[in-house]
Amino acid sequence: MIKRFKIFLSSVTLLLFLNPALTKSQILKDSISLNLVKESVNHIYNLELADARKSFTKLSQAFPGHPAIFMLEGMITYWENYPLSPSSPACVSFENNLRKCIDLCGKKENGENDAEYLLTNLAARGMLLLFYSDNNLSMEVIPLAASTYQYIRRCFKYTSVYNDFYFFTGLYNYSREAYPEAYPVYKPLALLFPKGDKSKGLKEMQSAAKNSILFKAESYSFLSGISIGFENNFEQACSYSKSLHELYPYNLQYLGMLIRNLLLIKQYNEAEKLMGNIVPNISNSYYQAQLSLFNGILQEKKYHNDKLAKEYYTNGIHGISLFGHYGNEFAAYGYFGLSRISERNGDSNYRKIYRKKAIELADFRNVNFDE
Repeated sequence: MIKRFKIFLSSVTLLLFLNPALTKSQILKDSISLNLVKESVNHIYNLELADARKSFTKLSQAFPGHPAIFMLEGMITYWENYPLSPSSPACVSFENNLRKCIDLCGKKENGENDAEYLLTNLAARGMLLLFYSDNNLSMEVIPLAASTYQYIRRCFKYTSVYNDFYFFTGLYNYSREAYPEAYPVYKPLALLFPKGDKSKGLKEMQSAAKNSILFKAESYSFLSGISIGFENNFEQACSYSKSLHELYPYNLQYLGMLIRNLLLIKQYNEAEKLMGNIVPNISNSYYQAQLSLFNGILQEKKYHNDKLAKEYYTNGIHGISLFGHYGNEFAAYGYFGLSRISERNGDSNYRKIYRKKAIELADFRNVNFDE
């Protein structure tokens, strides 16, 4: 359940204080501070974190004590240490900054700058929910999600006014209908919420991806995930992830998404080229493990070398398992591959064992590279 709700929980993160359309905003009143915000966020998403900190330092000096400063600090910490785990030393400062942001926003709401503080509050809560759900910390998710609902309800009055909120309205319109369709057990719960519109939701998210100033990355990322997990349209997912990679070419997470999607549509040469380009630049063991699993798919599917594919799959699963829930999706790809190899070797017992393990870990069973 926690994995399945990740897409919805993540959406809250995108109601950032960084929206340039908001009125009476302290930190966005002038073009200088707005440009610093844009620079910082773009550098963060592109993993140019030294440059991001330069912009952040200027903002923190101009707006000391503003809740948004703590929010932005948390955002930098999140990407500096990605994938961030509860055991990481950085986790303490990450949580403290976001909790401080939430506390300050609660004291400043219902005033002249209510819109800014409301969105900053939601942004901090959303990032914490994303972190907790990524690490399967359900005991942290439940109380925070419950207390966050009232703020989500309040934010809906802005959706018809500010164009940047097309992402959020689109995600709600789509997921409100698509989620209970995919998982009927949640239909009774869905009845408690206003109806949505899948077609309208997709159009709104596409508009956000094309026209928003600061939400492009998240819009493309979510559209790609929806295309794969709910629409079963791998070609469309690949198109979205290409746009995302072009926006932020140094973000290895987004590059990994593109490589995965290329492999799903059997564009092996293009995927292999991208993989070859990044090998010298990978020092992060999380991405090294991803690359090993992608190489396993290449060896199995393009070169039909089951022996080498098995080696890559095994090494990749071992490496990615060190990252807990962050690695489950990728580990599933490896187990699906080992299951196929076992079947070709006539080992039905291991075929079943690997297949069962893959299904347990997979976010979506259709993303298995069987075809």
